Amino acid sequence: MSGLPLTPFFFVRTNQIREIRMNPGSLKALLGAALLAASFGALAQKTQLTVYTALEVDQIKAYEAGFTRSNPNIELKWVQDSTGVITAKLLAEKANPKADVVMGVAASSLALLDSQGMLEPYAPLNLDAIMSQYRDKKNPPAWFGMDVWGATVCFNTVEAQKKGIPKPETWKDLTKPIYKGQVVMPNPASSGTGFFDVNAWLTLWGDDNGKGGGWKYMDALHENIAQYTHSGSKPCTMAAQGEYVVGISFEYRANTNKAKGAPIDLVFPKEGLGWDLESFAIHKGTKNLEAAKKLADWASSKDAMQLYGKNFAITAQPGVASPLANVPADYEKRLVKLDFKVAADNRARVLEEWTKRYSAKSEPKK
Repeated sequence: MSGLPLTPFFFVRTNQIREIRMNPGSLKALLGAALLAASFGALAQKTQLTVYTALEVDQIKAYEAGFTRSNPNIELKWVQDSTGVITAKLLAEKANPKADVVMGVAASSLALLDSQGMLEPYAPLNLDAIMSQYRDKKNPPAWFGMDVWGATVCFNTVEAQKKGIPKPETWKDLTKPIYKGQVVMPNPASSGTGFFDVNAWLTLWGDDNGKGGGWKYMDALHENIAQYTHSGSKPCTMAAQGEYVVGISFEYRANTNKAKGAPIDLVFPKEGLGWDLESFAIHKGTKNLEAAKKLADWASSKDAMQLYGKNFAITAQPGVASPLANVPADYEKRLVKLDFKVAADNRARVLEEWTKRYSAKSEPKK
């Protein structure tokens, strides 16, 4: 032992208190090790929630930061893809679910999962603040809405001028010969945006099991389609980059691309706009139910709604979203009537018919 002064240190072991004498340097090292061990212990105690989502990648970071500020002991593990892919994945995993929570996925998809008995009903703390039309009608609800996302046409003004193509005002304008080969839109089998477009057209002009005016419209539009993409964002990005003149997309991506300086105008066709509701649900059978409820409570809160409102014109809580620069003030009034259960019930049949008719122009899957 060196001649350094000794410092008393106490520890408890098998109910006995003993005094030992320790070199100050050794004490410092021991305390450091103890603190490190404690921090690893805290990390080990974190609950990991697996969240299946169709949220845009550039939205997830802000939402996660908002939640973890008040719930630092819950770690979110995101599984992200387009709406159709996430919906198919959840259905395929029904017998052996891997998701704890589904967040930012279309209400029409969640209504389908609910019909399959895959959701855990829960009334979050802020349910009463959510408008009745933007949540499941059951009590407690199987799902609740976060925000509305709806159809927008991205129109490249520079490329249109070069090609002498006029700006469309209606959906039916896009069937005119001058737009041939200049329109891209999402595949409804993989994209929620594409699916709500198809739903809107069938609502506006009729379904009749593949014989209605909605299908006649899509037959005509198909003649002008250059490609069906597997992402709802991609058509607007392609139009913004000048690859095509017209990209059928949704208002978040359209507004974001224009804000970045893309030479696009946002068009809201006069007949009415397809839409769906980014929504939240707890997966039945989750082993992390209490943590899932905490995320549900946050996702329904005003703090969360304010974050959604930075991206979308309509949130499930009224009066929260700020006006978006390029989205009309009466946007909500332009949305077509939508019954989430009907959309869910018809989904498989509609997608089968659409795929049979039009999928030859879909981009290759990854």
